[in-house]
Amino acid sequence: MESSVPILPSRDLRETLAFYEALGFDNRGAPPEEWDYLILARGDLWLHFFSMPEVDPLSTAASCYLYVDDADALHSAWAEAVVPDPPTGSRVVPPTTTDYGMREFAVVDRSGNLVRVGTQVDQ
Repeated sequence: MESSVPILPSRDLRETLAFYEALGFDNRGAPPEEWDYLILARGDLWLHFFSMPEVDPLSTAASCYLYVDDADALHSAWAEAVVPDPPTGSRVVPPTTTDYGMREFAVVDRSGNLVRVGTQVDQ
């Protein structure tokens, strides 16, 4: 099996770990302070983060896309788990159906990373 893993910036690895643990991700690496790096996984979904304390969450341009089996169900779970944080812009955006056949939603974490999540829908 081949795969790719996005590597995203984190202004605070402990904060990032707590945010993604609330979404069901587990730390698959060492404690953040040991490696200054974070390896997270939720089933077959993997995200890596590197420490970048100077990152501005309101202007970060990092993003990735996660393909999942049921975007609506995952949105419901994640929308309950994420408390919007206006100072950082973190939030879960409601799902929409795109013109290109995806049912998708977005998550913005406390470092400003955009994680788009989608499921292909029948057309």
